[in-house]
Order: sequence, then C-alpha cells, then structure tokens
Amino acid sequence: MALETWLIKVKTAVSNKFDVVRTSTMLNTKPTSSKKSPNLGVLAFEIAGLMSKLLHLWHSLSDHNILRLRESISLEGVLKIVSNDDTFLLGLACAEMTENLRLLANSVSRLTIKCHHAHLRSFPRFFHDFADSGRDLHNWIMSEKEMECRNKRIERLVTFTAALHREMNELSIMETGLRKAVANLEFCDQEKSSPLEISLKEQKILDLRHKILCQRQEVKYLKEKSLWNRTFDTVILILATSIFTTLARIKVVFGIAQTPSSLPRSLSASAAVHPLKNLNDNGKNALFEPNSKLLKPPPTTLGAAGLALHYSNLIIVMDKMIKAPQLVGVDARDDLYSMLPKSIRSSLRARLRGVGFIASDPSLAGEWREAMGRILGWMSPLSQNMIKWQSERSFEQQNYMAPKTNVMLLQTLYFANKDKTEAAITELLVGLNYIWRFEREMTAKAFFASNNFTAS
Repeated sequence: MALETWLIKVKTAVSNKFDVVRTSTMLNTKPTSSKKSPNLGVLAFEIAGLMSKLLHLWHSLSDHNILRLRESISLEGVLKIVSNDDTFLLGLACAEMTENLRLLANSVSRLTIKCHHAHLRSFPRFFHDFADSGRDLHNWIMSEKEMECRNKRIERLVTFTAALHREMNELSIMETGLRKAVANLEFCDQEKSSPLEISLKEQKILDLRHKILCQRQEVKYLKEKSLWNRTFDTVILILATSIFTTLARIKVVFGIAQTPSSLPRSLSASAAVHPLKNLNDNGKNALFEPNSKLLKPPPTTLGAAGLALHYSNLIIVMDKMIKAPQLVGVDARDDLYSMLPKSIRSSLRARLRGVGFIASDPSLAGEWREAMGRILGWMSPLSQNMIKWQSERSFEQQNYMAPKTNVMLLQTLYFANKDKTEAAITELLVGLNYIWRFEREMTAKAFFASNNFTAS
C-alpha cells in the first residue's frame, strides 16, 4: 500500500510539472510566479459541464448538422408562421449559437482569476477582441484536425469526471450507512442484545468498512484520471483555445466578417460545403450586441407574448384528441377550453356561429380530419421542438452535462407569428368540435339502432 501511494504521488507530481511546462509552452510566456497553478478540486464538476456544452456546440457546427439546419429552415411550419426569409432564419441560428458561446466564455472568464499566467487571466479581453476584430494574438485557433483530437481528450476527461461524481456520491452514501450501523451497534450494547445479534451487526460493519476502503481507492483513481487533479492553467487553456476555435468556426460557417486571415485552411475549406450569405456586413461593429438584439422576439411573436410554450402544450393536447376523438369526454373538453386565452376563445365563438348544430355528414367529417391532419403536420413538429428546447434548458440547469439534441429556436414556436398561429389553432378547434359532435351522433344512432333491433 505504501509503495502504491508513493507511485501515485510521483505520477501526480510529474503530471503537474508536465502541465505547467506544456501550458507555458503553448502560451509562449512564463508564469507570473513560481507557485504552481492550483488544482480544480470540486470545481471540476462545473468545468466538466462547460466542456460538455462546448463539445455539444462544436458538434452542432459540423458539416452534417449545418446541412440539416439548412433543411430545417425550409420546413413548412417555419415558412408558414415563422419566416420565409433564409437570411433572417440563418441569422437567428447564428445569433443563438454565438450567444451560447458568449455565455460559455463568460463562465470561463469567472474562473480565470485562479490562473497564474497573465494571458489566461486576460482571456475575457482577448476573447471580445477576437470576436469584434478577428485578432488572434496568441494563436489560440486550432485546425479542425487539432480540434477533433482535443475533443477526444475532453470527452475522456468529462466521462471520468462524471464517473467521479457518481462514485463520490456512492462513497458518501456508504459512509452515512457506516455511521448509522456503528450507532445501531452501540445502541444494541446498551440494550444488552444477544451475542449473535451483536456479532451479525459487527460483521456488517466490517463489510461496510471494506467496501468503503475499496470505494475510496476508486475515487482516488478517478481523481487522477478526471479534471479533479488538473491545474487551472492547463484546463483554462484547453477551454480558451476551444472557444476561440469554435467562434472561428461560427464566423466561417455563417460568413461573418472579421474572419482572421490566419484561420487554418482545414477550417476555411469546410465553408465550401455550405456557403451562406454574409450575415454581418457592418465590418468592425461589435459581434455580440447585434446578435443579442436579434434573439429578442418581435412584438408580433409568441415569444414576446410569453405564449410559445403554452401553445405548444395546447397543440400537443389537441393532437392527441384529434387522433382519438371518441375517447374525449366532457371533462377533457372543459380542460381544453380552460387552456384557451381570450383571443382564441373570441375567434372560436365567431367561427362556430356559422357551423350549425348538425354534424352527421361523413364526407364533411372526413374533410375536417384531412384538414386538421395537414395543419398538425406542420404545427406539431414546431410544438414538440418548443417543449424539447425548454426541457433541455431545464436539464442544463439541473445537471452539469449538456443536452444531446440540436433543437434551435427558429425550429420552435418562439418566433412564430401570434396571429397566424392562433388562426391555425382556431381551425383545429372548429374541426375538433365538428368531429366530436359527429362521433357523438354516430354513437347515438348506433345505440338507437341496437335498441330497436333488440326490441324487435
């Protein structure tokens, strides 16, 4: 055990020295003091979350996902109620990705105070300078090949850090169980329990102590393999270069100005796969401010009205009802009506005035089913994406890992025109009303015919 401990200490010392030398070399500067950069410790879990989100953002910028993005802006629902302007929609995508990267960079900036290298502590200034002017003073932009190799290392670190989080929680549970077992044994001694009962409890304690010893070794091993024992300088440099490279990728993909002439050819060439119209013709204007403004929904949209998520849930409920109208009772109809805002209730009452009270035409019922199917065909995907987008943001707040999908706001109801969306929802409600009454009348006729047959 002593030899193993000594070997681990030697390995840690060598690894830390290597981290300092490697970081100093990449920064092309000496540390501001001889004192070693501190290890991350418990902050490893927060930083693993930042790395996970950064990986997710980089993957969303791959040629495959950008081509999928180009296809998504041609979806019928997007064209009908969001916009049919490709440049505007691509601008929304660019703005959302850029804003996500800015938030990641802000989180990294708060951690740079613990770094010893002056360049790393100045990361916030260098980042905004690169965003606005394209200057990469320290050559932090990597080639695509270098970035992919880096990402594999990041994925391993994130995986080991997630495992460390689980095993530390398990260790905490075991230690709590041991304390309870010891307290229970002391209580048995005071109560003069039987020798057999005491012996069983002592054996349980011995077993727990052995498991805890093994668990501590596992935790110790994972601390060495994960971010826990990495230095701030090493990890912040990894994040800084990855953020710079990701922003360079965004600029190339979306044709933003100020792309540095020193951008690696492997990144520049990929733009030929999906050439987009230049979305920033203002030259040296700030990058983040106009993008933040673009993400603010116009007054005519559901996002501005705060109704995007509510209408998404409403559409999902109606979709289920339309697929099985015969199973919808009075209570379900009342619940649906209570979900409607005043504007839709008003338009629904106006539309129902001309519908009539008789709903016995099978041909008309078929036409309504077909019409509702067409509307749901383009509305449901946007509604489902809105719910998924919102749940992913909640997931990010509750967990330090990033979501696994690539839903963007332009694919949701967030920027959907409020009047057009409400008009479509009203049509669904009118059609659903007719189908409800038609199913009720058909059921009543069948019941009446059955009674007559029985009577005869």
